[in-house]
Amino acid sequence: MRIIIAMASLVVAVGASAAAGTASVRTAQATRTEPAELRCPSVLGTGLKTALVFCDVLIQREPAEGIVVVVPPHRGEAQLWFTLHNRHTYSEDEVRAGRAYAQYTTVVNVVTMDRTLLGRGVVQNEFRTASDLVDRLGGGAGPDGVKAVAPTGGERVLVNVPMDVKEIVIVGERLEVVRAERRDLFVTPGRPIAVVSDIQITYRPRR
Repeated sequence: MRIIIAMASLVVAVGASAAAGTASVRTAQATRTEPAELRCPSVLGTGLKTALVFCDVLIQREPAEGIVVVVPPHRGEAQLWFTLHNRHTYSEDEVRAGRAYAQYTTVVNVVTMDRTLLGRGVVQNEFRTASDLVDRLGGGAGPDGVKAVAPTGGERVLVNVPMDVKEIVIVGERLEVVRAERRDLFVTPGRPIAVVSDIQITYRPRR
């Protein structure tokens, strides 16, 4: 009798494990991760190496003037993912002269259209040479047709999005730049202070 009970328990355990595994697979299949639909007021350019589109983040007080991300109808929370970069104006002359050093610390906010704060992104890095640039962007007047402004540093940012939110906005809050001879803090609306790329949405579609 004990043997029979033990075997029955094993069958139940295996069945429960299989059911849990099936449920897990179904949940994973129901979750999508895809490039976000967005409205970028200021496209900085497309990376020559990565082919990513880089979008300027400006200090803004009005959410509608920021980078607007459309969130598909979803069940439960969705997740917004993006890479936040600092923004550097590259000068070969400054690099050769040893005057190119800069430490950047940028803070951006992710908000709803009614200004509810959902999360923040922070990126800090130091620039010294061209190897500190993430990519170069085409469409400029510099050598090889590249722009002087380029992304540097990079932090992957995750923000949870409530179920009833249809649009979210990325806006700049502040930028601190420390150089050998001075420290500057920028908080004036309208100033570009950072760059974002690879904006993705993870969500469970609403049926």
